[in-house]
Amino acid sequence: MTVQDPATGKTRFAVVPASYVYLLREGAAGTEVLLQLRQGTGYMDGHWAAAAGHVERGETAEQAARREVREEVAVDDLALTFVTAMQRTAHDLPIDERVDFFFTARSWSGEPRIVEPAKCADLRWFALEALPDPVVPHERFVLDGLRTGGLPALTSFGF
Repeated sequence: MTVQDPATGKTRFAVVPASYVYLLREGAAGTEVLLQLRQGTGYMDGHWAAAAGHVERGETAEQAARREVREEVAVDDLALTFVTAMQRTAHDLPIDERVDFFFTARSWSGEPRIVEPAKCADLRWFALEALPDPVVPHERFVLDGLRTGGLPALTSFGF
């Protein structure tokens, strides 16, 4: 995305920020993650994904994470842990560069449920060792890093 700088008239590159939250729990097969099956969004429909969304003006990445989880799966009081910030691009899709903030939460209040059925076809727990297919590619990258423990604080994807 580009914007015009009102002071100089120059076209500047704008980065779109988003926050993602993986709810994690311990299950019989090890650590499990809650994922949603996207539908009706126009982006990666038919793929499994975290609760996520854009950071709004005047909102921090952490505030956006809490809001998105509340709006999408109806849980609150998240004990968030920052995992990684990802700079990404997708040259074959109609997006420019993005900066995504990934968090995990192992405790919260409420029982996760589908709040937006027009955007979410299913909601399930999966072992990190046995993720469904397909997962949104840049999210799969993060989930693989969570599984192996080798995820740096700053990552890039699609370059």
